[in-house]
Amino acid sequence: MTIPESTAVAGGGPDVSRIPVPHRPGVLARLRDRKVSGWLFLLPLIAFNLFVVLVPSAFSVWYSFTDWTGISSKAKFIGLENYRNLFRDPEFVQGLEHNVLWTVFFLIVPMAMGLFGAYALSRIRRFRLLFRTLYFIPYIVASVVNASIWRSILDPQNGLGNLLHINPLGDQHLALWSVEFVNNWAWWGFLVVVFLAAMQGVNPSLYEAATMDGAGATRQFFAVTLPAIRPTFAFLGLMTIIWSFLAFDYVYILTQGGPAGSTDLLSTVAYRNAFSNLQGGYASATGIVMALISGVVVTVYLVIRKTREWET
Repeated sequence: MTIPESTAVAGGGPDVSRIPVPHRPGVLARLRDRKVSGWLFLLPLIAFNLFVVLVPSAFSVWYSFTDWTGISSKAKFIGLENYRNLFRDPEFVQGLEHNVLWTVFFLIVPMAMGLFGAYALSRIRRFRLLFRTLYFIPYIVASVVNASIWRSILDPQNGLGNLLHINPLGDQHLALWSVEFVNNWAWWGFLVVVFLAAMQGVNPSLYEAATMDGAGATRQFFAVTLPAIRPTFAFLGLMTIIWSFLAFDYVYILTQGGPAGSTDLLSTVAYRNAFSNLQGGYASATGIVMALISGVVVTVYLVIRKTREWET
């Protein structure tokens, strides 16, 4: 290759410092390009969420301040009247009380069953996959199918209700517990699978050290397993609270909030006001309160989590 005279130096060698070097983008430029590419890939999903989630949510907030039937194009602005009426409404107060009871039940019974089931599976070596699949099947079956099966099982004439001389879904004192039982039957297997996955990620050396110190299976569970899976436990607790305030399908399919409102939740109250009583604005206010409760729970969880991160 002939070297231009402008790049030659004394002695006949080329002036390397003057040979043009191809431009290479810096690290920041490459990172910037990656970020732009990432946002371009996310743009369709963001646009979809804005259209499907944000826009209806904004309309719900607006309608919660109006007197709106849900089907008319006219909505009369009434300010905070719907929110003032909520806490004077016996149906709303009863639904809120039932939601609290529902949340407490699912924070205790399914979580305890899921922990016990996962720990029992973690102690066996054979057929673990089979048992995990059997536990998970009720969760993936449609709630309509599960509820229909259990409604037949609990039937007061041809099912367990006739055998036990009770009406589980028709008795005001038993209906809410019966619906919770059916929902728990489909739910706790999911907790088993999640807890089991978390337990399998625990460092085996911790169990070896505990065994050398003379700790038995029970002591290892409380001293090693529970602290190691604490983040999973806290996350599932958070999601249980949120999902409990959004529960609807099993209640509506099995009892539709009856008998006499004994199984009403905030979701069934809002549904009835929106589609049976044609009080769309009032139902929107109920939905906003449900969203605010979930938002408060998430905020408290994030604050506690951030505080613990600072402490560590």
